[in-house]
Amino acid sequence: MNTSVSASQTPLDAVVIGAGFAGLYALHRLREMGLNVQGFEAGSGVAGTWYWNRYPGARTDSASEVYQYWFSDALLKDWNWSERFPAQAETERYLNFVADRLDLRPMIRFNNRVTHAHWDAAANLWDVRTDQGASVRCRYLLSCLGPLSEPKVPPFEGHENFKGRFLHTSRWPKEGIDLSGKRVGVIGTGATGVQVIQTIASQVGELFVFQRTPTYAIAMRNTKLTDEDRAALRSRYTALGEWVKHSLAGFAFDMQRKAWADTTKAERRAIFEDLYADGSLVMWGGNFAEVLVDPVANEELSEFMREKMRARLTKPGVADKLIPTYGFGTRRPPLDCGYLEAFNRDNVHLIDIKAAPIERFTEAGIRTADAEYPLDIIVLATGFDAATGAINAIDIRGRDGVSLKSLWDRDITTAMGLQKHGFPNFFTSAAPLAPAAAFCNVPTCLQQQVEWITDCVAHVEQNGKEKVIEATQAFEDNWVKHHDQVTGATLIAKADSWWTGANIAGKPRRVLSYLHVGNYRKACDEVAAKAYEGFEIR
Repeated sequence: MNTSVSASQTPLDAVVIGAGFAGLYALHRLREMGLNVQGFEAGSGVAGTWYWNRYPGARTDSASEVYQYWFSDALLKDWNWSERFPAQAETERYLNFVADRLDLRPMIRFNNRVTHAHWDAAANLWDVRTDQGASVRCRYLLSCLGPLSEPKVPPFEGHENFKGRFLHTSRWPKEGIDLSGKRVGVIGTGATGVQVIQTIASQVGELFVFQRTPTYAIAMRNTKLTDEDRAALRSRYTALGEWVKHSLAGFAFDMQRKAWADTTKAERRAIFEDLYADGSLVMWGGNFAEVLVDPVANEELSEFMREKMRARLTKPGVADKLIPTYGFGTRRPPLDCGYLEAFNRDNVHLIDIKAAPIERFTEAGIRTADAEYPLDIIVLATGFDAATGAINAIDIRGRDGVSLKSLWDRDITTAMGLQKHGFPNFFTSAAPLAPAAAFCNVPTCLQQQVEWITDCVAHVEQNGKEKVIEATQAFEDNWVKHHDQVTGATLIAKADSWWTGANIAGKPRRVLSYLHVGNYRKACDEVAAKAYEGFEIR
């Protein structure tokens, strides 16, 4: 397809940025509405997160039974997941299957990274440009960029001097890397670091793990699925599809119905054991609600998790460094498949960079405050500029030429994570102050947001004289206040993590994600039912 499109051509109805879960569904919905829509994708193929994150061990920590689209019975019927928690390659295949089944590829301009989106108030159009010279104008602009898609690359001194290979997990080469016998350093022990470390520990010659903050590890219970398993799951799809819409975090489970105070310690222990045995994020999203707000309740659960971790560690001294002291669930809790056991190996070395920080990269490897570690390959599992990073990477300018990045550099606010005052006809998914930014099984929340956005566009098409919609400042302010009341009551708000933006120097502090998928959906539905009250339509 021609990459150059003249801005003098007839304007498009809509442009969709990104071709992951949200982008593919948005293209499908907008086309079904009869709109002329164009997608742009920086990669050479579809799948979003599952296109970019090809590092060893990458897999979902949402069960496949809920990690999918619900809008099409045909898609549900014809796709067969092979295991409970699919690996990267399978999830990528699934999204390619969807793109082909819905014939979405002709709508997407691949290898085009959107770099510029400016609102033309005189024409009520967005001027959109890419790094490949494509230039289009459109009425509606939809950001369908993932919440974790802009890599955080810390400015390590001397990184340009390192003679070995140096890469970020989210930019792992398609052809893979031969790690056999190599001296490999991994910086970071969050969810991605956990998956990389547990996978490559038995492949490399020596593995050096540079850890600043330890993480709680929930032992994943992954299983291969049989035809009988899949048939049983399909018989429950209608119920599962409804359940995920109203739960805390978009999964087919919810918090305990019984109050913490109404249970004995022995009863709670039995519940913890059952949740842990499930080997899923039910340990976080299906626990007592009190563990997210009450320090005493949280500490009881945290000590249970520490006990489980200690039992898996046999190498002397390792547990002291690997077991967290902060509260369980106040930072992102990953699932693992042998992560802790990797540190029992003789070829795996744990370096505490909080005690002895990394000073610089050298030609041969990494120097910390107390030692130098010779390495052949350095892997950054250093995370992302969550929720805002990918959007801020585009020069987005709204009314009067105001930059979205300049606003978010001062204070991160949105109207339900769906719009930003001052940016007419610009819609966002997985943006700050919505559950999809962090506290959600991503397909659940992205489908809900895409449906709300496209229904809103249909309403504006039918009712707007100028076909323009914008969140009012008052509505945005009220949503921010409500969001802060909900999240500020939790222990999450008090912890330093990417959930609060603390991993990015200078980023304004706020819990980035709204907490409770079901309540968020209800609030969105109420706005829509009142003809998009809080949004000015003209």
